[in-house]
Amino acid sequence: MSRKTTIDLGCDMGEGFGNWQLGATDDAKLMTMISSAHIAAGFHAGDPNLIDQSVRLAMANNVAIGAHPGFRDLQGFGRRRIVQSTEEMVNDIIYQVGALREFVGLHAGTLQHVKPHGALYMELAANEAASIGFVKMMRRVAPDAFIYCMGASETYRIAKMLGQPVVREFYADREYDTTGKIVFTRKPDDYNPKSVAERVVHACLEGKVKPVDGPEIEVGFESICVHSDTPGSVDLLVAIREALTANGVAIAAPGKAGARSAA
Repeated sequence: MSRKTTIDLGCDMGEGFGNWQLGATDDAKLMTMISSAHIAAGFHAGDPNLIDQSVRLAMANNVAIGAHPGFRDLQGFGRRRIVQSTEEMVNDIIYQVGALREFVGLHAGTLQHVKPHGALYMELAANEAASIGFVKMMRRVAPDAFIYCMGASETYRIAKMLGQPVVREFYADREYDTTGKIVFTRKPDDYNPKSVAERVVHACLEGKVKPVDGPEIEVGFESICVHSDTPGSVDLLVAIREALTANGVAIAAPGKAGARSAA
């Protein structure tokens, strides 16, 4: 696997609701350090005012914008599995993508991607029928938008098969198993910035990651994800950016010619 010279750096954003703000998240600071923002679209977090604020913030920082739809689960932050038919699941995604895209259009921006959230992301990764429904919907409503997903997923396989643009993610703040899938958790751990940065750089330069249950495995990806609700997410992004730059890896959204430096 070839060494990466440019990588996308993304973060889940706008994950509050009304007067409630997730943890001590500092979206204004986080937005200055990333190239792509996954903005909550209302079901697991986010509301009209926060979506508008997040879109404005992304555009002010030249950050590519994506919709981050989840299960309708405000109390569980979208990290609890909800049993739905494929039609119900796809309709919920359409609803959220439409809401986010209208705010992006209001500010003369472009929707770069759609990245499902939490338990919805994991459901699509494992469910062939649901992934087919999701990707077919994207082919109709957003054929030029990337789907962000795990490489080891039905979502990725179906997107490639049906011709939808797709970006594989590497999770800086999640563990992997030997199948290349992330180990799903409802509550993020407290990670050491230096260790996380070293892990990210190793993945970018060597294309490998150490899973929780075995020797190193190969991992393919085009984007690095840090969750805004991970404790110390700002410190994690600072360390990752510094380490990437020190190793000659530039930061840019997929398809963008320019790259962001760590300065």
